[in-house]
Amino acid sequence: MLVVCLGNICRSPMAEGALRARIDAAGLSDRVEVDSVGTGGWHAGDPPDARAIGTAARHGVDISGLRARQLRPADFEAFDLILCADRANLRDVQARMPSACAARPVLMLAWAGQGHAAEIPDPYSGGKSDFEHAWTLVDAAAEAIVDRLSGNGKPV
Repeated sequence: MLVVCLGNICRSPMAEGALRARIDAAGLSDRVEVDSVGTGGWHAGDPPDARAIGTAARHGVDISGLRARQLRPADFEAFDLILCADRANLRDVQARMPSACAARPVLMLAWAGQGHAAEIPDPYSGGKSDFEHAWTLVDAAAEAIVDRLSGNGKPV
């Protein structure tokens, strides 16, 4: 699965980290591939925002080794599920998606059963509490997604 936000330095790397941690804990890492990207390429090659790294670290997840990259055409072939942080990201992904593509772009929180149109607000312009709020959302979604993949969660 591929997690998408705007610049791939806040929401999507935190979500990637939360998903990886929960997938590893559930013993699914040999069956589920996780990556993250941004719709924009402004931060390509950069590590996550220091506030995102700090927030994830406070929750026992190290995302410091991740590097931002931009969504590319090959991602639509490599991933079957594309989890978007918000509706703008979803629209951008859908606009770039090849017509004969099996990948399914969805809102991350909606697919996780966290609300039909729920979005992960971008904490970039905010402070520590905004990053903590984004972490709470992505971690709850990661837990629900892993439950769903394990067959323990409710269908969405």
